[in-house]
Amino acid sequence: MSSTERVADKLEKPALDDRSYRVIRLPNQLEALLVHDPDTDKASASVNVNVGSFSDADDMPGMAHAVEHLLFMGTEKYPVENDYNQYLSSHSGYSNAYTSSTETNYYFEVAASSSQDADASTNGSVDSPLHGALDRFAQFFIAPLFLSSTLDRELKAVDSENKKNLQSDTWRLNQLKKTLSSPKHPYHHFSTGNLQSLRDEPTKRGVNIRDEFIKFHHQNYSANRMKLVVLGREKLDELEAWVGSLFAGVVNKDLPRNRWDDVEPFSDKELLTQVFAKPVMDSRLLDIYFPSQDEEDMYETQPSRYLSHLIGHEGPGSILAHIKAKGWANGLSAGVAPVCPGSAFFTVSIKLTEDGLKHYQEIVEIVFQYISLIKQHKPQQWIVEEMKGMTEVDFKFRQKSPATSFTSKLSSIMQQPLPRDWLLSGTSVIRKFDSQGITKALSYLRADNYRLTLVSQKFPGDWDQQEKWYGTEYRVEAIPSDFQAAVRKAANSTATDLISELHLPHKNEFIPTKLTVDKRDVTEPAKNPRLIRNDEAVRTWWKKDDRFWVPKANAYITLRNPLAKATPETAVKSNLYCELVKDALEEYSYDAEIAGLEYQLSSYSMGIDIDIGGYSDKLAVLLEKVLVSMRDLEVKPDRFNIIKERVLRGLRNWDFQQPYRQVGDFTRWLGSEKGWINEQYLAEVEPLKAEDISAFYPQLLRQMHIECLAHGNILREDALRITDLVESTLRP
Repeated sequence: MSSTERVADKLEKPALDDRSYRVIRLPNQLEALLVHDPDTDKASASVNVNVGSFSDADDMPGMAHAVEHLLFMGTEKYPVENDYNQYLSSHSGYSNAYTSSTETNYYFEVAASSSQDADASTNGSVDSPLHGALDRFAQFFIAPLFLSSTLDRELKAVDSENKKNLQSDTWRLNQLKKTLSSPKHPYHHFSTGNLQSLRDEPTKRGVNIRDEFIKFHHQNYSANRMKLVVLGREKLDELEAWVGSLFAGVVNKDLPRNRWDDVEPFSDKELLTQVFAKPVMDSRLLDIYFPSQDEEDMYETQPSRYLSHLIGHEGPGSILAHIKAKGWANGLSAGVAPVCPGSAFFTVSIKLTEDGLKHYQEIVEIVFQYISLIKQHKPQQWIVEEMKGMTEVDFKFRQKSPATSFTSKLSSIMQQPLPRDWLLSGTSVIRKFDSQGITKALSYLRADNYRLTLVSQKFPGDWDQQEKWYGTEYRVEAIPSDFQAAVRKAANSTATDLISELHLPHKNEFIPTKLTVDKRDVTEPAKNPRLIRNDEAVRTWWKKDDRFWVPKANAYITLRNPLAKATPETAVKSNLYCELVKDALEEYSYDAEIAGLEYQLSSYSMGIDIDIGGYSDKLAVLLEKVLVSMRDLEVKPDRFNIIKERVLRGLRNWDFQQPYRQVGDFTRWLGSEKGWINEQYLAEVEPLKAEDISAFYPQLLRQMHIECLAHGNILREDALRITDLVESTLRP
């Protein structure tokens, strides 16, 4: 009998990662990543199976999702239907699972050790909560029962999941995109399933649905399609022995990896069409979908990240900066998303203003002009090197993630064709510049290879169809010939034709260059921050990082002034003020954001909060810019009207949130000493004008108490300088 193969035991990992790793392959070809974490308080495991909704039968959509539910309901070794979850609950744990297009992911969390030896390793004891959980977990994939007594109840649970999402625009619009794709591609499927698709209609056809689920499991679940991750306090040798014993019974059927190379999600019929969709919430979106290449094997170069970096940029010269200046958009994102092995979409998504909705065709032309601009410049190595450098820094200083999120994510990553010693860094790190790869990726962004979706509650108003599964109202039509001609012209723009405001981004001055850490020996890490300044105007707290030793810092600054939320009127004014400051800083702060330095500005019951954090090198530079913008804000009427309309939509959309979110908001409101409900805010926002905010915010900044907490890779004198900067800028 063949033995367990050790595939890798020297994984590339972040500098602060004290976990030990080993990749093994069992004789049945099940591959496992073992993780020894001596300090974890939770153990976890996850199995990812290379089968999902794309493998559903055309006449029983939701099969993969239903099988996911049914595996929890008893096995031959543990036939009591809730034995698994009862065991986890008794050991401070829980379980969950999800089904996606090409994979089904099962995971659990449990106490790292039993209560008897909570402060020590399990030392090989099979009484370990992790061992008991793994034993029950493995049986899902060895001998599930598919108990008839649980079938109807679990199908109702699937149906309940689907009903929960029926009013969610995210689910509705995603399914509309799928429904309007090529019926020849499994992307077209309805993935969640409901009682109609999984029970009622099959039963009418005389189908024994339990037999169909057992058949699906038999045909698609195989050891060679499974990736297992186990994380615990136990040594790697012990984990290896457990996995080798408990998962040896999973049958290997030598099934091929699921791929769909011979068909595209969008055929010629679906391209060059525009879809108008009516959302539940009041939102306005323009999405441009380009069928693109599958980059699964291009993990070293990831060429589409170059395109998403440029098209999704928010700084000077970008698409967003230009259309925002015209008052047409509030946000833009761009990037490639894999559909399945064999295909992907590159998507440009734009949040429109009311005026932008009227000019959506011009916005599409501007996007294609920018694509033409990229094509006119050969791929810029300095841009890739800048991106590459940041990915390396981010990975080097990445913090450990919680046990369950780690195991679930890594078992999915293991389905990718990565070198096993790169499982942790994976596609997080760009390793090479590939000019030809970028040029090829760019070749998919063509004027004959896209589809538009325009989302609005009001435009065009004559939706004539309803999507089958979610009931979304929509209309689909060929893009008019004159619009197509304008897009082709934009896509073929020469250097002299291009809009002068569009250009490639400049070098990012926020890229951290000082990544050293002031590391000093300490006998014991400090448990609390120290108060280093305390007077009538300012209070400053400081805690030097003496445990993690990363070149990162945080500054939490509170500007206390009860005026911020003294009444519903001042509350909405404070909120609008913060939104206007962030809007004014968007172009400037974007460079900081992609260089790992971000800020938040918000109002709360006692004043204004400024939270800034990331790499410590340029933290003070960004903070000063935020403070100056707060002090010198020019409230421009055009931007005020756009921000006000966005805030109003957010308040009105509250009524369309899922009930549990509304209940949460009401609970917090009832527990607050001072607070108001949406109707009160709405009444105050409506009549406000730009000059009202101009007159209000100096009062907010004039009478305030400053409190600051500086934490991380930051010295005492730097913490005091931050406080001085806040005080001198806002109180000149």
